[in-house]
Amino acid sequence: MPLAGPARGHLAMLLFSALVAGSFSLGALSANLIDPAALNAVRFWIAAAIIGALALARGGIPRSALAAPWRYLVLGGLFASYFVLMFEGLKTAAPVSTAAVFTLTPLMSAGFGWLTMRQRLTGRMALALAIGGAGALWVIFRADLAALLRFEIGRGETLYFIGCIAHAAYTPLVRKLNRGESPVVFTFGMLIAGGVLLSLWAAPALAATDWAGLPPIVWVTLAYISVFASAASFLALQYATLRLPSAKVMAYTYLTPSWVIAWELALGQGAPGWVILAGVAATVLALLILLKDEAAARG
Repeated sequence: MPLAGPARGHLAMLLFSALVAGSFSLGALSANLIDPAALNAVRFWIAAAIIGALALARGGIPRSALAAPWRYLVLGGLFASYFVLMFEGLKTAAPVSTAAVFTLTPLMSAGFGWLTMRQRLTGRMALALAIGGAGALWVIFRADLAALLRFEIGRGETLYFIGCIAHAAYTPLVRKLNRGESPVVFTFGMLIAGGVLLSLWAAPALAATDWAGLPPIVWVTLAYISVFASAASFLALQYATLRLPSAKVMAYTYLTPSWVIAWELALGQGAPGWVILAGVAATVLALLILLKDEAAARG
């Protein structure tokens, strides 16, 4: 039987969480080897070329999509800010720790969803967000209750948290600002706008970077984040946000720490301790609570 719209949205977000996780592990290996703004400027243009080619293959860009171009500037600016701050944070923060910060975005997204779309939380959703947030804090503070009480958080995590605020605002705004454009066309507009903004911001770094002398890991990271963590994941996110409430879309970020651990093991970086894994388990539990019996959750 063909899948309904919400079910397709959930599958899109499952793919999104898996693809995004790889950028944490690869990003940590290359964050100190190239300016984050320069890296992401190139990333946006490569992703825009891929999505643009896909849009042309599917009939081109309709004239109606060119209306109100400020929409793409707003969305592109938010996502560009998120990615630059992510790589700045990965200079000093561990991949699993930053992935845990990422899991705080559902709670913030729910807040932005209420402000922009008047989307309300059910009791089940509030419980899931609370459990997921607690698990995230457990990982961020490395299971150190004393550090949590003192609210000692690293510079990398702080920078990335600011970026996650931009990401959380982006999700409901996609739904609010979309005027019937397909996910491919809307993503293309956002990528072009983000590429322009980042190119202007990172112009000195782009000119100063010795592109020919970059280590291979930087090129591997650039290829991955351009194709999989940008073009493919942007499409998945845009697709899902048009079919699911903002809080449920971002709930899939709870899977990110688990995916990152798998990536870390695959790259030979090792896994965090069992105490830290307890926090990761809480984020997975939050996702299961949020998605179980959706009919009841909507009630």
